[in-house]
Amino acid sequence: MAESDPEIDFEFDPEDLPEKHHGSGPLGPPSLIVDNVHVKYRVFGAKKAGAVTNGKPSLYNRLRWRAQGHVGATSEVHAVRGVSFVAHQGEAIGIVGTNGSGKSSLLRAAAGLIPPAEGAVYVGAEPSLLGVNAVLMRQLTGERNIMIGGLALGLSMKEVRERFDEIVDFADIGDFVYLPMKTYSSGMAARLRFAISSVATPDILMIDEALATGDADFKQRSNAKIEEIREHAGTIFLVSHSLETVRRMCSRVLWMDQGRLVQDGDPEEVTDAYREHVRSRRGKKGKKG
Repeated sequence: MAESDPEIDFEFDPEDLPEKHHGSGPLGPPSLIVDNVHVKYRVFGAKKAGAVTNGKPSLYNRLRWRAQGHVGATSEVHAVRGVSFVAHQGEAIGIVGTNGSGKSSLLRAAAGLIPPAEGAVYVGAEPSLLGVNAVLMRQLTGERNIMIGGLALGLSMKEVRERFDEIVDFADIGDFVYLPMKTYSSGMAARLRFAISSVATPDILMIDEALATGDADFKQRSNAKIEEIREHAGTIFLVSHSLETVRRMCSRVLWMDQGRLVQDGDPEEVTDAYREHVRSRRGKKGKKG
């Protein structure tokens, strides 16, 4: 039985944890460098001082703020704090951490989707963040999304048509490919995104919880696809709460906590330390309760 906690989104299966991943050969040159990166967000709509009714600002104050051009106060969230590391060709790097630790923000900054507030990211190739989430449209059919996603990844229309059946078979969605994506289950949508994003064999593939859904057969096929990318001197990043998945698929793990990089190293050592950290936090919460 996997351990889980609604407040600490973390799970592992001690009896299923595999042996240490040994990698697939010598590493190549650097493919991505993260240099002292900070990521900050502005959050709008924070509470303003003023009269409140039942814990909320009064109607008079809300109307007054709008009339004055105020839509609410802002606050700043420092999601990533001075993180640095170098990724090499041939590495599969897992990123672990509790909710709010900054792991997804770090991945998006590395992919070029979020501009760092400080620091810099240097890449040797265009990263692909599990496809094309910004491009895929729920109201369109899977067929149309395959075409759009393939083109977004740099394939020609001819190449997308040639690989269409391969994508559908890998995603295992059958005739659902001709229905709008809004009719798909979360697992079907995740499998299709993975199938599209990995068909182009990107040099740098970034995966954010995409393998959390899917049966054992899909996970096995995904693992084989990741190994294929690594054999072509690619680099894989995998953000996941499943330590089993990270230990099985990754040759290196980054542990993020409160926006900082706590540990960077061997998957077994880092995940063991992270697991103990979570258990300790859980124990302290239990005592307070």
